Amino acid sequence: MKKYTNSEITAKLTALNGWMHEDNFIVKTFVFKDFSEAFGFIGRVALLSERMGHHPDWSGVYNKVTLKLTTHDIGGITDHDFDFATSVEQLFR
Repeated sequence: MKKYTNSEITAKLTALNGWMHEDNFIVKTFVFKDFSEAFGFIGRVALLSERMGHHPDWSGVYNKVTLKLTTHDIGGITDHDFDFATSVEQLFR
């Protein structure tokens, strides 16, 4: 699996609304109406995570859920992260 360079990451992020490159992660904070909606999203992402074999770093505070994606065993950002982010976006819509 190919690890992307910073310039490749920047180029690929143009296809993902609101995702940013921070340190060795692609990151996005999702905002919901309330805690219940945020928690439901966390559950859906957890099921997706198991199906795709990709486990994000995440945090949740009231109505916000932040996901941080990197491919830990490669030590950087790969297609696996972009594929997962794209799938998460579909869940969010």
